[in-house]
Amino acid sequence: MPDVFSANARAIFDKKVLAHVASLEPDGSPNVTPVWVKLDGDDIIINTALGRAKARNLASDSRVAVSLTDPDNIYDLVAVRGTVVGFTTEGADQVIDDFAMKYLGVDSYPYRREGEIRVTVRIRPDRIATQPE
Repeated sequence: MPDVFSANARAIFDKKVLAHVASLEPDGSPNVTPVWVKLDGDDIIINTALGRAKARNLASDSRVAVSLTDPDNIYDLVAVRGTVVGFTTEGADQVIDDFAMKYLGVDSYPYRREGEIRVTVRIRPDRIATQPE
């Protein structure tokens, strides 16, 4: 396990910060998408819907990178290279509702699409870089 997240890094994750997740397309090209994010211990949690590019990419190739920049100080950042260690639909609707509360201040995720199946992705850090260190 790499260094655990610093208190400063954890504080950034706790804010309404948009993270950027880089996954790999089947041809090896990068795909970067903004996501809501939180920590569970030292694992990073994101949520998406089955059928989306990042869900397909992360299900087929577990290599991933995540970056966050503190909205209150753009020079404070967290960059993580990691591995997907969990990919589940179980409890995923609750996770997106929890994110809706954190980011939008509402109890239920308001952008659900008919028939959409949510998935929660658990990312285990392999390498963590922070600024300031």
